[in-house]
Amino acid sequence: MQKVKKIVLAYSGGLDTSAIIPWLKENYGCEVVAFAADVGQGDEELEGLHEKAIASGASECHIVDLKEEFVSEYIFPTITTGAVYEGEYLLGTSMARPVIAKAQVEIARKVGADALCHGCTGKGNDQVRFESTFAALAPDLTVIAPWREWDMVSREDLLAYLAERNIPTTASATKIYSRDANAWHISHEGGELEDPWQEPTKQVWTMTVDPEDAPDTPERVTLSFNEGKLTHVDGEALSPYQALVKLNTVAAAHGVGRIDIVENRLVGMKSRGCYETPGGTVLLKAYKALETMVLDKAALKYREQIGLEFSHVMYDGRWFTALNDALLAGAASFAKKVTGDIVVKLYKGQATVTQRRSPNSLYSEDFATFGADDVYDQKHAEGFIRLFSLSSRIEALKKQGEQ
Repeated sequence: MQKVKKIVLAYSGGLDTSAIIPWLKENYGCEVVAFAADVGQGDEELEGLHEKAIASGASECHIVDLKEEFVSEYIFPTITTGAVYEGEYLLGTSMARPVIAKAQVEIARKVGADALCHGCTGKGNDQVRFESTFAALAPDLTVIAPWREWDMVSREDLLAYLAERNIPTTASATKIYSRDANAWHISHEGGELEDPWQEPTKQVWTMTVDPEDAPDTPERVTLSFNEGKLTHVDGEALSPYQALVKLNTVAAAHGVGRIDIVENRLVGMKSRGCYETPGGTVLLKAYKALETMVLDKAALKYREQIGLEFSHVMYDGRWFTALNDALLAGAASFAKKVTGDIVVKLYKGQATVTQRRSPNSLYSEDFATFGADDVYDQKHAEGFIRLFSLSSRIEALKKQGEQ
């Protein structure tokens, strides 16, 4: 094992990272500094975290509030690209990784560490996301991934390891699901979800009301944007994080934002996951609805291409790359036109855009009306269609001449 003096560990207080702290000290003979990111996962997950880290053997524990930065600098820019991975996944876990890994590097510089450590398994996407960020921001620091080194293979192994060292843990061998939560979403994997033929039970979902149990009366929420940025919810000026919290609360009560998918992991295997993204679902629907008002056909088509490419850039952990910067710059250019108000109706798991307006709208009732108008001469369509289909006409004539 490499000689290191001080390691900063991305610490969650869960079973894995609780075992990693003593394992690092025993196997690397070094000081371990715990780092935890508050990305809006909730006070319950952060409560007592400092004490847990110290009890596990960490010399220090830094808990960094990243909520506003996460939402304003990572979530909102991603929304402007329209990125949705494989048509459904709103990238909740993916979006949090670069801001967490960046803050981890900053803590490492602050405390003079010469190594970074994470608790990601060798099967998942997160190891790539963390280590790609480390490579871009701190290539001089050693990276340690215990799950790729130690011989422990199960929760029982980790529990036994902690028990042998009298290190307290609230974890048990009966944990069913693997969950990841932040201000944008919560993900669920494991348990019965490992069988794609098994319908998720009610205990899977923790953030949203079951749509079948949601209110019988719909609720409407108004989102106001200025140059691509959400500024008001129902007329109330809010910070990016506060706006997302409010949307989460309102949408979750109506069962909005649940998906159940089988996705392609970056490492090659498929995995099944259930995701809850209530506020994000509303926000993305509203943003895209406003885009359709202000972008012409060619511009919207290109923005959609940006979104498709960006979904893979984000999912694959390539935030700190030139490609990421270029895609975000392109999306930001389109976003300058995205100003206006959108009304979304929430009802029984559905978020439906019902009203839209924008000072930059390209929609003209004068041109679009089915009634009488003085601005559009329908005879002009004949010449347009003839030229638009000219290549097809020439090809057909050519075939007729060969017969």
